[in-house]
Amino acid sequence: MNAAPGPDTTIGQSVASAPEGMPTDRRHPLGRLAARLTAAARSLRAKRSWPAALGGGVLLYAAFPPIGLWWLAPAGPALLALAVRGRRKRAAFACGTLFGLAFFGPLLVWLANLTPAAWLGLTAAESVLLGLLALPLPRLLSMRGWPVFFAAWWVATEAVRGRAPLGGFPWGRLAFSQADAPYAVWAAVGGSPLLSFATALLGSLAAWLVAVGRSRGYRRVAPVGAAMAAIIAVPPLLSLTPRTEGAAVVAVVQGNVPRTRSLEEQARVVDVAENHARETAELAAAVRRGELPRPDLVLWPENSLDSDPNRDPELRSLVSGAAAALDRPLLIGAILRDDQGRTFNAGQVWLPGIGPTQSYAKRQLVPFGEYIPLRGLLGGLGELQLIPRDFTPGSAQAPLTAGPARIGDVICYEVGYDALVRDAVRGGANLLVVQTNNATYERGLRAGQSTQQVAMARVRAIEYGRSVAVASTTGVSAVIGPDGRVAASAGTWRSAHLVRRVPLISGSTPAARLGVLPEASLTALAIAGVGWSFLRRRRAQPEFRAVSTGR
Repeated sequence: MNAAPGPDTTIGQSVASAPEGMPTDRRHPLGRLAARLTAAARSLRAKRSWPAALGGGVLLYAAFPPIGLWWLAPAGPALLALAVRGRRKRAAFACGTLFGLAFFGPLLVWLANLTPAAWLGLTAAESVLLGLLALPLPRLLSMRGWPVFFAAWWVATEAVRGRAPLGGFPWGRLAFSQADAPYAVWAAVGGSPLLSFATALLGSLAAWLVAVGRSRGYRRVAPVGAAMAAIIAVPPLLSLTPRTEGAAVVAVVQGNVPRTRSLEEQARVVDVAENHARETAELAAAVRRGELPRPDLVLWPENSLDSDPNRDPELRSLVSGAAAALDRPLLIGAILRDDQGRTFNAGQVWLPGIGPTQSYAKRQLVPFGEYIPLRGLLGGLGELQLIPRDFTPGSAQAPLTAGPARIGDVICYEVGYDALVRDAVRGGANLLVVQTNNATYERGLRAGQSTQQVAMARVRAIEYGRSVAVASTTGVSAVIGPDGRVAASAGTWRSAHLVRRVPLISGSTPAARLGVLPEASLTALAIAGVGWSFLRRRRAQPEFRAVSTGR
């Protein structure tokens, strides 16, 4: 591959520098003309690069639910690479930011249901962060093998976004658009980071063919085409599903809540628990009639109870009755309070005739949703007043035993965090459960928040070879097989119950065994590429100065 971009390698690059032989001294009339030609060429490249960046962001958004055209995903990185290659750092920042606005804006528009300020603020923050991370791209894209370095850079940006600021926001990772891709099995090899890398590499190799390949012979282009074919064709040939130790009949209960239009009204909903108890009773009646098999365990979603049933006799009676109706373990979602007055967003197992046993407290809390950063300064603003207290994060991820299942519980957007899901699997979970409450983000503008979350759960199923049950208060709830296929689902704003037999798997995929190593290695490759590119620049500077001064 080429070492540096040439005149035909960047979108719109018709004039890269002064014509050969033309003076470059600005005091010379021809030198001033050369400077103007160079400035005009840069302006032309800018006018064509910005639409490429915007188009790349839009196409990447279209790869995610609710549109779900997964095969468009590589086009996003491809267009960003073409937009930035051959540009300067300031242009790279602009292109990265524009790409982010075109991607995160429509992807996260469901946040406007919380407040438009939340949507605009998070979109702007993520976009500017992407622009800052794009600053070294021009140098990186001038190196030999730049498609590989670019794909590694993409993984590095996702690693940063998933950790900072305020614990990070992993929504919109490239891998989470690829549950239906034939090469999604890369997730089982090296986790979501490797699947993101493979998808970004497809895009950057396509960009190389557009920018450089047309000026190369068949011998240079053919290996690139073969590499792209291998990325797509090899994963389906791999057999990575861990061993199965049995099966369980899982019941997911979606009780629904009133579709209110304001957060204040949503905060007053008191019949959530009753709705889930009623739907569980209907499930029990269907079992008695022989219409459905008796489940081995029953799953309620996050916030299916709006207070602590251990301290509320009425709620305790309701939950105990629901567990007794099917005579099976019941996983609830509740707000639990300890003796120190701390509150936890938790999942808790109730056994019929016994009551509560094990619980898991959510570890990755949502800023401005489950706690208010700088509460003294921001807590009194607008609808943030409806969040009266900060939750306390949990500290452990031990599987919850419910019948034959060892449940790895992740709550709401914890499903996007590699370490949290990996901890559950490594801890011995043979079934993953995502308890979630999407009512706030689906109550007005329905823009795909719940389907995006299900897509993330599907990738986790492939990554760890586990069945995954998604239990939502208002939908979308789903039962997902270890291959990432949806076996059953329930749409939004309706009561429903899903009953499916799923395999219980205890073995480990390579992704589970390797842990953070693939992400760390690819991030290190990107950092090494940036460092080497700047070292090359420093070594070349003395020679450049000598030539430009005529010495």
